[in-house]
Amino acid sequence: MDQFTAHIDRGWDLVHRGDLRGAQLSAEKGLELDGQSPEAHNLLGYVKAAQGHAEDAVELYRQAIALDDTFVEAMLNAAEVLIHPLHDFEAAIGMVDEALDFAENADETADALLLKYDAYMHQGDKESAARVLASFPEGPFESPRLDFLVGRAHFESGDHPAAQKLLERAIEREPSYGDAHYTLGLVFEALGNARAMVAAFLRAREADLSLPPVFWSPSRQAFEEQVRAAMARLPAPLSATLEEADLIVAELPGAEVVADAVDPRVCLLLDTSDNGSRSPRERSRVQRIFFYQRNTERAVEEPSELAEEIYLVLEEELCATFPELARYATQHDDDE
Repeated sequence: MDQFTAHIDRGWDLVHRGDLRGAQLSAEKGLELDGQSPEAHNLLGYVKAAQGHAEDAVELYRQAIALDDTFVEAMLNAAEVLIHPLHDFEAAIGMVDEALDFAENADETADALLLKYDAYMHQGDKESAARVLASFPEGPFESPRLDFLVGRAHFESGDHPAAQKLLERAIEREPSYGDAHYTLGLVFEALGNARAMVAAFLRAREADLSLPPVFWSPSRQAFEEQVRAAMARLPAPLSATLEEADLIVAELPGAEVVADAVDPRVCLLLDTSDNGSRSPRERSRVQRIFFYQRNTERAVEEPSELAEEIYLVLEEELCATFPELARYATQHDDDE
């Protein structure tokens, strides 16, 4: 293996480990060795996108494509950033159409069509999204990830039988695929099959527990401190409901909770149960707060977003539990 290839391979390995700084250094070393390398430009674009520098990422992807006008991976990476966070859906669709001209197999075609489907869905053009979904190759795909993603798209479109078939195929090929188990549970919920839903949700929970936490995950104590800080920030009418509540932080909801048909990826549960002996005022208070750290971390892309996500989760759940408090929420004020 030559020095250039070693830097590129190491860069992608560091990306998958979450070491973006190390991956950036590897990509930059690759560019020092070969400034005309589309692969190095693509890698550095991917790192920049992961770091939140979307405009820089798209420019690097475009440079990669200029150096190799058949570089499907760079086209699809660019389209993904154009969809989110840049919301340039027309440019994304154009990039996908360009990639489709060079797609060599069912997997590349499906990857491209998934992005085109997402772009139309973000635009609210469900009719065009449905046409894209109908044009998907049937597979089987080389990657069970694509069975899952195409199955999820069918679920979103309301085609539950097609979604079930693809998700079960993904699970058959990768039994510990938590996202596939979870989405299959949602399919069974939509089909009204409560027993199958719970079974799928329990398998999703087991799969989630088998994975390591995100590399930046704070300690449980540090996470609890962030929750308490969010509680202190709440408007007074909302925080008053939590004055006597016990805070319990766990990784995920317990199996016994999921067996009672609770979503295994819920971030927060509020316990307001009572035996009827307390006054109405006391019954409007929360007795226990169950915050699920891994599920909350899953909802954000980087650690700097965690504190705000905790706050929003708290506020939303309190307003759902006590609708009369919704007018005091900060989100309510923003909407005004």
